[in-house]
Parts: sequence; C-alpha cells; structure tokens
Amino acid sequence: MLVYLIFRLAISLVVLLQMMLVIRALMSWFPQIQQSRAYDFVYTITEPLVQPFRVFLSRFESMRTSPIDFSSMLAFLVLCLIQELLQVLY
Repeated sequence: MLVYLIFRLAISLVVLLQMMLVIRALMSWFPQIQQSRAYDFVYTITEPLVQPFRVFLSRFESMRTSPIDFSSMLAFLVLCLIQELLQVLY
C-alpha cells in the first residue's frame, strides 16, 4: 500500500512538472505575460529542471546559434521517459 502511494505520488509529480513545462512554453509566446507573478512562479519551478539540459545542449555549436531553445523540449522528453519507467516499475 505504501509503495503504491509513493509511486502514485512520484508519477503525479512528474506529470505536474510536464504541465508546468508546457505552461512555460506557452507563456513564452506572450511578452506581456513574462512580467507577471505567474510566469515568475512557473519559471522558478521549471528552471532547475531545464538548466542542465541548456548547459548540455550549449556544447553543440548548432544548438548555441539556434533561435529555438530545445532544452525545455528535451526536459519534457526525459520526464516522459521517467513517467513511463515509473509506470512499468509499478
């Protein structure tokens, strides 16, 4: 029973982070929203997750010069893999 609750909590946390990344991406399209407290909150929650992927991708010249930041997408994909792994383990 306790193991079930831990796995459900972990999966829920991963899904919540995925939604936050999607919200961050959508909010980035609207400059007026980027000055809001909601954006600050989403940014504060998701930046520690996105930053390592941004550092990793900056090692590639094509990623440094790209106008699109793929680090959020890569973080989202890794969260999807983690979610699948948790569901398979349970």
